Amino acid sequence: MDASNLAAVWLTLKLASVVTLLLLLLGTPIAWWLARTRSWWKGPVGAVVALPLVLPPTVLGFYLLILMGPHGPVGQLTQSLGLGILPFTFPGLVIASVCYSMPFVVQPIQNAFEAMGERPMEVAASLRASPRDAFFSVALPLARPGFVSAAILGFAHTVGEFGVVLMIGGNIPGKTQVVSVQLYDHVEAMEYVEAHGLAGGMVAFSFLVLLALYGRRRLGGWSP
Repeated sequence: MDASNLAAVWLTLKLASVVTLLLLLLGTPIAWWLARTRSWWKGPVGAVVALPLVLPPTVLGFYLLILMGPHGPVGQLTQSLGLGILPFTFPGLVIASVCYSMPFVVQPIQNAFEAMGERPMEVAASLRASPRDAFFSVALPLARPGFVSAAILGFAHTVGEFGVVLMIGGNIPGKTQVVSVQLYDHVEAMEYVEAHGLAGGMVAFSFLVLLALYGRRRLGGWSP
């Protein structure tokens, strides 16, 4: 594997790690609210979170590009703060990937919270635990399988992104060129030996992810 491929692999792993961490931090309160609320807003909010599951990646990438571009509201805000514009930068890739992989993290955690039921929190409240204490000492440990599933799926989905990262990050070697884009470049240049190397690595990675998920399902009795 040459230097450009190694750089793409390293950037992809870095992107997936940062995105997974952010998704766990942002997705947990969203999943908790969706699992517990009886508000009318649950339907619309849940639909927005799940939208990337059915929306073509290029459509999402296009609108993010408009929002974060020099004339978009996010782009104007970042420019006024002296941060420049986010498209074709690593932070831009992170934001786009967070939006695109959100349902793969929120939904497993939400399912885990819903499977927990109301009883554990009621018992914690009867023992005079505050809602915050009950969440951290009762809800989070019981929902641990959902968090493991969410972390694996979020990481793997970010690694496999193509359309969104190409729209937002372009194809800048060492800065925004991830594995999927690098593979596309090799195929376009008819460099099939290099393409086979990256594609084979992606197949092996995907197999190991599925093996881990279904292995935990068999041993732990839960589904991703």
